[in-house]
Amino acid sequence: MTGEFIQPAEVVEITGLSIAALAQLRYHGKGPRFYKPTPRTVLYKRAEVLAWLEASAQTRTGAYA
Repeated sequence: MTGEFIQPAEVVEITGLSIAALAQLRYHGKGPRFYKPTPRTVLYKRAEVLAWLEASAQTRTGAYA
């Protein structure tokens, strides 16, 4: 297996987002890539969550992502 799979609760701890905000990001096709091995299971890869955070770095407040 490549990469460690984590559950949304751990993504919440890493990012500071709420579970609801994470669900909205999934719904809108934004946020870190996720995996659904079953209809009720959502998983993320830790490395992809961290990469998503790194990609959101800004140098000023007026810049849009």
